[in-house]
Amino acid sequence: MKTTVSITLKPEQEKSSDLIRKLIFRELNAKRIDFQKEDVKYVQEKKSVDARHGGLKLHIKYSVFIGEDISENDEDKLPEWKKADGHKTAIIVGSGPAGLFGALTLLEKGIKPVIIERGEAAPERKRTIAAISTKQTVDSNSNYCFGEGGAGTFSDGKLYTRSNKRGNITRILKIFVNFGADPKILTDAHPHIGTDALPQIIMNMRNKIVELGGEFHFNTKVTELIIENKKVTGVTALDLYTRETKSFKGDAVVLATGHSASDIYRMIAETSPASLEAKTFAVGVRVEHPRKIIDSIQFHGKSEKAENLGAAEYRLVTQVEDRGVYSFCMCPGGFVVPSQTGPDEIVVNGMSNKNRNSLWSNAAIVVETRPEDIPQTFTERAKKEGCPALAGLYFRDHLEKLTKNAGEGQKAPAQMMTDFMYRRKSEEFPKTSYTPGIVSSRLDQWIPSSIADRLRQGFKNFDRNMKGYICDDALMIAMETRTSTPVRILRDKESLECPELPGLYPCGEGSGYAGGIVSSAMDGENVCRKLF
Repeated sequence: MKTTVSITLKPEQEKSSDLIRKLIFRELNAKRIDFQKEDVKYVQEKKSVDARHGGLKLHIKYSVFIGEDISENDEDKLPEWKKADGHKTAIIVGSGPAGLFGALTLLEKGIKPVIIERGEAAPERKRTIAAISTKQTVDSNSNYCFGEGGAGTFSDGKLYTRSNKRGNITRILKIFVNFGADPKILTDAHPHIGTDALPQIIMNMRNKIVELGGEFHFNTKVTELIIENKKVTGVTALDLYTRETKSFKGDAVVLATGHSASDIYRMIAETSPASLEAKTFAVGVRVEHPRKIIDSIQFHGKSEKAENLGAAEYRLVTQVEDRGVYSFCMCPGGFVVPSQTGPDEIVVNGMSNKNRNSLWSNAAIVVETRPEDIPQTFTERAKKEGCPALAGLYFRDHLEKLTKNAGEGQKAPAQMMTDFMYRRKSEEFPKTSYTPGIVSSRLDQWIPSSIADRLRQGFKNFDRNMKGYICDDALMIAMETRTSTPVRILRDKESLECPELPGLYPCGEGSGYAGGIVSSAMDGENVCRKLF
């Protein structure tokens, strides 16, 4: 038989196999399960850290097999990928997790995926990204958001998701492990690959797709949908090196372009405005603390006893004036990075390497922004241009340009949290992980009051639960605007096809149906299972 048990350990007890076995037997007895000790085998499923109530504990969940071999759930097993036989072809726009996992899903049926990516392959992309800090330049087509692997490749590689109804999370994690991820992601409560490890894993996935007959076209920007007999049959794209226009045609088009591809929303608005709708998104800042402060708060001053637990995480959420204020993409032992996709804007994000061992910890702190919160200027512009759904996108663009104007080159505007709270200019800053650099700015004066006032109250609420969160060393860097898209591309609930544009299948973050690597990967799988 198979059952599950959970045990609690102190961090220093984690390596005591005798104690673990003893505690598992105790739990089996508590369940009144008859067993012979020699017949019991077990596999760790999940591990989480509990730093509440002034102590450090590990909660570990095990699958326990009694009198039978340890076996995998068939649903969790790695899929069998086949050589594409050429009888069907799908065009996939975007090489993020939705596009890559969608391509692998097609190859389970021997269907050829042709992936079109405006950005560069990972090695070249890495050098282009570095130029944002070293040369103060931004490539509009290859950056932290665009390129092989999508936005997640160079922004942390977090795999935690609550979207367990979308698909099999364990299967997604096992595929990552198959392509080189640390097997620990299968058992960690908040699995994380790391920015330093993820690019090679993504390249391994690409190599497998190519080996099985798939195609990749990097530095190739989609500019138009090909519509024949009222059906999307392909895309027109521009080769960004040769400036040659190319056509890619197939039996279906999967749109997996990510949340930062504003030009794709505009392209669809021109072709079929009824295919778009406005959705809630979030706007805020990156908050960076010295790592030792967050570790001390979360481990209740006992961080020296938690060396093996790594950098401390946090998750914060509150309500302020009927809007959520919450942390997003928390990066323990991480870095703040530039996430703009054009030279006339500034956007920030966070990342961590695999070991999460930098001197800082950061998180986005953002305010829920609903369609009805968009200033009238942008709603009227969107209506005038024939697509009301784009109002949030125009507002986002405005905020990012506002941030650029408050900065200096690629240096981001920043303010100490205590100065933000007291509405005063910051005269000096601590060392920051944000390598393009920061400049002093009164964020409280130019961030819209509907956002700034909620952030201020949100910080007060957070400080009640995490005493010391508001402190003289907490730095705010503007702005965080890309946690999700303000636009959704509509699709049928059953077929997952865009009703107004038959033959087009939107998926992933950019289409408004996912949030993060794992949920995007599952959405890409789900869409590609529907194609044929």
